[in-house]
Amino acid sequence: MILHTNISGNGVPMVFLHSGLQTGDTDFEFQKEYFAKKYQLISPDLRGHGNSFSEDLHNYFEDAALDLLETLNHYEINKIHLVGSSLGSLVAIKFAQFYPERIITLTLSGITTVKPENWMELHKEDVAHQLSLLSNEEAVTYFDELHGQSWRRFIHMGKNANWYPFEDMKLLNCCSIPTLVIVGEGNQNETNIATEYPRINPNVHIAIVPFASHLVHSQQPKLFSIILEEFIQQK
Repeated sequence: MILHTNISGNGVPMVFLHSGLQTGDTDFEFQKEYFAKKYQLISPDLRGHGNSFSEDLHNYFEDAALDLLETLNHYEINKIHLVGSSLGSLVAIKFAQFYPERIITLTLSGITTVKPENWMELHKEDVAHQLSLLSNEEAVTYFDELHGQSWRRFIHMGKNANWYPFEDMKLLNCCSIPTLVIVGEGNQNETNIATEYPRINPNVHIAIVPFASHLVHSQQPKLFSIILEEFIQQK
């Protein structure tokens, strides 16, 4: 499917893939303003988010990667700098597996690259938090206006303890694409393995950002943008 996409500016294309339950409009706002004068900025709503309506989340990451390919082809966009956060990073990793020739650089944040030993405990906490949204009238109204009814399907998808694509993370061991992984020091699971990647794969670079956790790009937006810019300019 061709994703609902906002495109602005001129220059080398930079694609931002938003985090879960956000949209191309509501996420990476600081970064899009920061890079507006130098790059063509592309912000799609991922499948089932915003105006990219879909009730089919069965094979989510593979389908979402194909959605992005079809969208880029539709707009005649070839090579891109690809930037993702959380859910957007997982889609970016799948896209990099399938279509590496389309990526100039790959920037990931908000990912857990190795399954934690206490994954089931963490999963139960996440499920409880997500289910609480369904009983929060204000949250339900907000997400209904943003996504329609489809956002509820993500809540139910997350109940499956095997939903997280840990196997896809092996890409970072052998990826030939220049890759930057940005993690917040406050998220132990995300930082624990991060420092190992430059030793395993010289194409992977790591930045650990202070005073940030899972959503580094929104918790430290300026620092995130400066690091991202330096990385892209080095490539």
